[in-house]
Amino acid sequence: MKLQQLRYIVEVLNHNLNVSATAESLYTSQPGISKQVRMLEDELGIQIFERSGKHLTQVTTAGQEVIDIARNILAQVDSIKAVANEYTLPDRGKLSIATTHTQARYALPAKISKFMQRYPQVSLHMHQGSPQQISALAAKGEADFAIATEALHLYQDLIMLPCYHWNRSIIVPKDHPLANTTEVSIAQLAALPIVTYVHGFTGRSELDRAFSDAGLTANVVFTATDADVIKTYVKAGLGVGVVASMAFDPVSDEGLVALPAAHLFAASTTKIGFRKGTFLRGYMYEFLETFAPHLTKPVVEEAMQQRSQDAIDHLFDAIELPTC
Repeated sequence: MKLQQLRYIVEVLNHNLNVSATAESLYTSQPGISKQVRMLEDELGIQIFERSGKHLTQVTTAGQEVIDIARNILAQVDSIKAVANEYTLPDRGKLSIATTHTQARYALPAKISKFMQRYPQVSLHMHQGSPQQISALAAKGEADFAIATEALHLYQDLIMLPCYHWNRSIIVPKDHPLANTTEVSIAQLAALPIVTYVHGFTGRSELDRAFSDAGLTANVVFTATDADVIKTYVKAGLGVGVVASMAFDPVSDEGLVALPAAHLFAASTTKIGFRKGTFLRGYMYEFLETFAPHLTKPVVEEAMQQRSQDAIDHLFDAIELPTC
């Protein structure tokens, strides 16, 4: 059994059983991967993949267990390399972050700028996507950190640490009838066309829950993953916008007015996560604390010792999170 073979079966699954795509991503040949997978199956005496002719069709039950273990082994190998680099090249490396557009566009720029000034020789890579895509990138080890608010049940393989609370604002043009309203009611909002985030993005669940609790239905006429797109269509008169408050800037969003909506919607909590068993480099601890100052190295290490996500959440009950 070789590490190369374990990497091949993991990557084949990562590429949806497409051996050609796997070979291309690993800069090797398709026949070479197929041969090594067969050799591993022969050695183990089981089928990892089911086949139809030359094509892989699905992962067997035994194969899934083997791949899960292989993924953990490869993660440990990466941790060994990270330990070595921590001693030989403490200020060099790379950092990959997977998150949504709102976090990447509004929450992260100042934090990343500060981090890069401290670690100019660390290359930083940003991946934007849906909660499903973000969790998959982190689980596969393609992202060091996942930053998310929605669908946190998808992140069971990660240690998720709370960073801050945030709420929403109602965005309208300056000449809109609501522009001078001090406190918009849920009934008023339900009577208007709404432009907001798609399901599963940026706290959308809290918006839906608020209308449901009031026995009302939101008249959502347009959705997008990007707050800038939402604001563009609000300006175009398509409806009133509901976006994260951090996404509104009175200077750059000239022509629009933001009305507070914290009395309508429960606050959401953004969390940052990483794979269990990951060796965190020194600059990774630095990034965590830069993004969320209460996530000091001792606090993060204590969280890593907890046996469940519930225990981790309980650990932070006594810590007052900032609100953005």
